[in-house]
Amino acid sequence: MSVYFASNRPISQGLVGASEMGSACSQSANPTFSLPVVATTRKPEWLKVRAPGGERYRATRATVERHGLHTVCEEARCPNIGECWGAGTATIMLLGDVCTRGCRFCHVTTGNPRGALNHDEPANAARAVAKMGLDYVVLTSVDRDDLEDGGAAHFADTVRAIRAAVPRVLVETLTPDFRGHERALATLFEARPSVFAHNIETVRRLTRTVRDRRASYDLSLAVLEAGRRAGLTTKSSIMVGLGERDDEILETLTDLRAVGVSLVTIGQYLQPTSWHLPVVEFVTPARFDALRDESLRLGFRFVASGPLVRSSYRAAELFIEGTIDGER
Repeated sequence: MSVYFASNRPISQGLVGASEMGSACSQSANPTFSLPVVATTRKPEWLKVRAPGGERYRATRATVERHGLHTVCEEARCPNIGECWGAGTATIMLLGDVCTRGCRFCHVTTGNPRGALNHDEPANAARAVAKMGLDYVVLTSVDRDDLEDGGAAHFADTVRAIRAAVPRVLVETLTPDFRGHERALATLFEARPSVFAHNIETVRRLTRTVRDRRASYDLSLAVLEAGRRAGLTTKSSIMVGLGERDDEILETLTDLRAVGVSLVTIGQYLQPTSWHLPVVEFVTPARFDALRDESLRLGFRFVASGPLVRSSYRAAELFIEGTIDGER
């Protein structure tokens, strides 16, 4: 069983040293495959899922609510909520449910939390993990540019609290970019999460359109590279269906491998509301299969590629099947 706690997004050209801590506010390769897509505003059959329900779903929801936790499953309207919660899993967001950034693909509320922080959250998360009998946990969060360290210490405290409550648990952190601050990243890395994940989200050309203006393709790569240099297993995620070309997807996958990312997920972008970016195309299952095969050819240890795949979907399987222990 697994619980997922989540976030993402970045800026600038590289990591920022401690002295620069302050308030925040390539050419494409030739495509090696090309399969048809479905260009339509109506969701195809392969994207239809059952309405959530069942005893396990209700029990998971009750545990999350009892401990005052926020879930990406609900905030981001994840299509897998029925499957995951029905299996006793959940994606929990740390650091509240208000994000300081406004990416055009994300349904999480944008605003200014003004430094608000629930200091009981690490302990609450640990109790929830113990209560649910989890052995793999994904911690995630909204972006918190209003905090000096972006919430890195809060992440680290939560990792340690969970391990103290359930020593054998594997903990994945799916984090923001912390504005590239080396000190913030080091704070999290010192907690030694089992997997360090940060999502690049989209191809280089579409980054400024899809992500918040403070996000940067190159900073995301730099953050992931820093995690790998710290000796951590690293993971990232790409959305498709936003108008990217096959050669651009391959370029992004190649860039991720170049900075040592070994786990990758690829999924269909779905428009949360009319304000968000429209879906340009519904990528077919056959094309997702081709993307998986191409990713494995590039050297990723494990790839989850499919229409309903999300960054924390089947996270435990990615960790275990990717034989992470043998990589260290």
